[in-house]
Amino acid sequence: MRGLVFFFCCLVALASKYHSLNLSLNHRKTYEYTYEGEVKFGLGKPNRAKSGARIKCNIKISGESPQAFILQVSDVTFAELNGISGKSDFNQSPKLTQRLAAQLAKPFKFEHSNGHVRQIQAAPDVSETTVNIVRGILSFFHATVKTSPTVYELEEAGIHGMCQSNYATEINKQTNNMNITQVVDIDNCRMKAAMQNGMASAVLDKDSKQRGESVISTVQYLYTIQPTEEGGIVKSAYGLEQQHFSPFNVKRGSFRMEAKKEMVLIRVSEGGKPANVGQLQNRGDLVYKLVNSDVNIPLVMQDLAEPKAKAVRMIKQLAEDHKNQINRETTEDTLKVYQLLRMLQDRDLDEMWVELARNDEHRRFFLDMIVEINDDRVLKFLKKRFQAKDVSANEAVQALLIAMNHLQPRAELVEKAKEIMNMEFIKSNLHMWPAAVFSFGSLVYKYCAYHSPCPQSAVQPLLDLANEGLRNRNETEMVIALRALGNAGHPGSIKTIANFLPGVAANPVDVSCRVQSAAVQALRLTARRNPHNVQEIALKVFLQKNCAPETSMLAIMVMFNTKPSAALVSTLTAHLEREKDIHLASFAYSYLENIARSKTPDNHYLSIYCSLAVKSLAAKFGRLSYNSRSLQVDMFDDDLLMGTSASINVLGGPTSVLPTEIMSKNKYFAIGRIMRLMEFGIRAESLKQLFGPSIPGFKGDFSSSDFQAIYNVLKNWESLPNDKPIMSAYSRSSGQEIFFVNIKKDLLEYIKAVSPSAPKGTPVWAAIELLQKGFSWHWTKPLLSIEARLLQATTLGLPVEIAKYYQTVTGITMNAKAAINPPQTQRLGDLLNADISLESEGVMGFTKDFWIFHGINTELFQCGSELKSKAPVELPFKLSAKLNVGKKLLELDIPACKKEFELISVRYVPLQCTPLKSEQIHQEQPTPNNCIYGVGVCVDYEIRRQYFNNEYPLYSILGFTQAAIRVVPAEATKPVEKIHLEVNGNPTSHPMTIRHLYETMRRISKVFEDFCNVTSSSPLLVFYHLKFSPPQPVVSIKAIAMSGNQNLEGFDVTLYNPSEGDTLKAQMIVSHVGDAANWKMCVDASAQSPAKISWGAQCKPYEISVTAAAAQSSASRPTLEAKVQWANVPEEMANYCSRYIPGMALLSGFNQTWESNANQEVSASIVSASSDSIDITIKLPKYTVFRQAVPLPFSSTSFREENAERNGQA
Repeated sequence: MRGLVFFFCCLVALASKYHSLNLSLNHRKTYEYTYEGEVKFGLGKPNRAKSGARIKCNIKISGESPQAFILQVSDVTFAELNGISGKSDFNQSPKLTQRLAAQLAKPFKFEHSNGHVRQIQAAPDVSETTVNIVRGILSFFHATVKTSPTVYELEEAGIHGMCQSNYATEINKQTNNMNITQVVDIDNCRMKAAMQNGMASAVLDKDSKQRGESVISTVQYLYTIQPTEEGGIVKSAYGLEQQHFSPFNVKRGSFRMEAKKEMVLIRVSEGGKPANVGQLQNRGDLVYKLVNSDVNIPLVMQDLAEPKAKAVRMIKQLAEDHKNQINRETTEDTLKVYQLLRMLQDRDLDEMWVELARNDEHRRFFLDMIVEINDDRVLKFLKKRFQAKDVSANEAVQALLIAMNHLQPRAELVEKAKEIMNMEFIKSNLHMWPAAVFSFGSLVYKYCAYHSPCPQSAVQPLLDLANEGLRNRNETEMVIALRALGNAGHPGSIKTIANFLPGVAANPVDVSCRVQSAAVQALRLTARRNPHNVQEIALKVFLQKNCAPETSMLAIMVMFNTKPSAALVSTLTAHLEREKDIHLASFAYSYLENIARSKTPDNHYLSIYCSLAVKSLAAKFGRLSYNSRSLQVDMFDDDLLMGTSASINVLGGPTSVLPTEIMSKNKYFAIGRIMRLMEFGIRAESLKQLFGPSIPGFKGDFSSSDFQAIYNVLKNWESLPNDKPIMSAYSRSSGQEIFFVNIKKDLLEYIKAVSPSAPKGTPVWAAIELLQKGFSWHWTKPLLSIEARLLQATTLGLPVEIAKYYQTVTGITMNAKAAINPPQTQRLGDLLNADISLESEGVMGFTKDFWIFHGINTELFQCGSELKSKAPVELPFKLSAKLNVGKKLLELDIPACKKEFELISVRYVPLQCTPLKSEQIHQEQPTPNNCIYGVGVCVDYEIRRQYFNNEYPLYSILGFTQAAIRVVPAEATKPVEKIHLEVNGNPTSHPMTIRHLYETMRRISKVFEDFCNVTSSSPLLVFYHLKFSPPQPVVSIKAIAMSGNQNLEGFDVTLYNPSEGDTLKAQMIVSHVGDAANWKMCVDASAQSPAKISWGAQCKPYEISVTAAAAQSSASRPTLEAKVQWANVPEEMANYCSRYIPGMALLSGFNQTWESNANQEVSASIVSASSDSIDITIKLPKYTVFRQAVPLPFSSTSFREENAERNGQA
């Protein structure tokens, strides 16, 4: 019996031992700890700058009830760090210590039960920032302790949100203390204490994130838990959080945040009366609470007292600073104004308007900057302006577009934006109403990006608008509504959009092709949010045989926006194999071919599916070259996690020789997101009907008869319908349509107004009269293009922020006056034979500022890493011009350069940068002397780097960088008063007909066309034309430096056309004009023989010749060969080439071998290696450089097939 009792006691003791490890606080005791928390930012490299902050204090916890406790903080010190890692230490900041201590001195109340902290309370006047710091302290008392198993994971709420925690426990056998390691996965929290804005239009790219990350965070805690009778108490605790951030891939170098905190138990005492807490407010649980960040703009620390007066003063100062030209030194002050404006109340904004609206400069700056308030205050302000009608339509459109697109995505703002959209002032203007509707759609898209599922009520006004347009058969209203629905990208709009599409709606409605086009494009953003339904609709549209081919092409584009599966691509391929419409087949095949070659992560799997489809379709469609085509080029770098993509799509059909739509778009890939840049599109509406499937008399050789044939068609423009647009155009930014216009028949009346027969009273006539009187014009515009911010909690309770800001201040100032002799009398045609002179001067330019911030950002202090770049561009001008159209004569007089100015410069500075002892590069091009024109261009640059390592691109760009191109006065050979430019288009020799010009270009381009079978829009072919095509009809160009009665000096360029019969030639002679000047350059080009270039005294003694031709390699592969030969060239030129080519070849990935080749000759061979790559070999006299499998932006498959077919026929 005694043994049984002993055994039972042991079990009780053992049970009590494990129970006592659960975290607990005894309300009858007082616990005293020391606490220290610090955060540092830098690169984690030696001898590099760091910044940071440190908080030290003592804390005391006493009980009020078994679950309610009082926290008191004392002996607070705040210190900051700005210096070099390992060499600088924290320095106390008395002012911040005083402010923080005053807040922390007030008692805080919290509940604690079963190791978890709940319901924190604080005095009403304690800021949320201070409460968050307290959360960082109390988080040490928040942990789930288990004795078995020793390794476990669970989801629990903590300071970072509802996140996954992994625990590992171990009992110290000597002390019986438990050591706990806790790791929190804060990158994958179900509910995270974080906020992100400014990136709604940048699509997350999961495939890109698989190749690398731009932000990675880790958090771990170490606890020592001492068992007691009441439970386990925290004897010591340590927390460490690290965040790695890079604009590129973090594995190639990163900025680093290191936040750590430590708490050590000093004593536990019995009893102790808790402090009198007074009135307290509930501040929520332990999860970090986001503070209103709109006012706390990173990069800006200023006194925020009297914000209205300061904002008024700064706006006036900015207007004055940029009155004549952009002042690059003060463009950054716009951020300060944005911060001040975000602090103001409605009444303040109204009072500012009354004060600033009277001055045009002040008014413009105020309207351009108030739009960045980004909440209901700006909507209220604009609503008042629209009701009072005290802003112009132009002012209203600009303010509305930016304000609506920069609004915070909140439900109440969506409701207020509806009111703006329905105002009579907005609906009464042809341009304001579409702008308001499109902007509302953009706001809905942003709102839905942060609220899922997105309520149907958000997009309902646009659905109602579309249905109303359908009921009223109002095409304009239907198109506008559908385009706005395309901006919104709301999944709930699919059913409404389907009503406008053939073969999709349950009760199909007959609508025009332009409405169908708008409906298909309205699905472009919904494709990512509801891919399955969009795929189903797109496939149905594609399969509709009574649908216009252009609509089917758009359906293909939308379908691939959904990133279809291999099965769906296979289904599409099977239908294409039976496709009879050659225009649709040509477009679809080229579109698939583009994706098959794509290198961007979002197309990683899709490119595989499309490459298989292309192989299946190549035999049937590989040789098609109709106007309906798609071209795309892209690239992506895994180390930088950056890439770009550009595409152009030409959509047409058999009913007209004109394409129906031409669309271009650009994308930028970075930080795991896809950013849509600018998109442009133009659609031929009734203009297609005018031209029809062919043009009578059009041969295709662009001779004068061809132009006459086109003119004969255009003369029938009056037959076009009055109520239908001739064409339409749109532009999009960040995937959002911001501009759409229908060009109607009445526009041609304005074109008639500039015809020679136009009489007095036309707008053009009025503009000419104004110019004769003289006019001045000044315009400036600040624009904050990017404000992208990511804020999230740290273990210290301080917010870490990654922010990017990009802004531009643009300005134009111009003064001009014209004189006409003899003056026009009755019609504009009088100007054709008049002498027109124009005096003008002014300046145009802009300054772009870009910042990246990674640090702590609160109203109390900021610390962190900051990168900053500034790129100003300035172009002053002053000139006198004379023009006589009848004589084909243009003369320009430009005053000599008397004052130096920077044309363009870039300055890039990482703040808190240490003095760099490493490699410095500084070069300043000397001011040129003995210059004919008395003006020179200098390039200066200075680079300071500590790390030059290709493996770590981030470190390589850090440091000081400055580059500038300066225009400077130069010591001239003779005094220069002005520079005289003259262009005389009156031919003095055989004029070159359009037929001759075209024939020569066609014969020359045929050589290259045989090589790659690309259209004349190919960049390579354009370059080829630029090098070898003959000039336009004979023209003389002079550039002369003039000074009083001094002899003239300068250059004369004359172009000739000595073609005879089928022998097409072009010649150019450049002559030096001046005393005893005999230097000349002669260029003789012909389609039948090598081009020759000679220069020197009377075009001697230097000469080179250039030839290029298509050929066939031994392996029957298409080849292009080019050769440059010389009899004599300057030694400096030969030495430069021998030094320059190997270095550039090495940087471009070429290999080099030393071998003896032909003297005085450089030859190049380009061989088609595969469908999308070429082999390049360049031979110089002493060595050869070569590279194999150089990727092409287009495929040469079709050429190789045609080439093989020709060989077979031969």
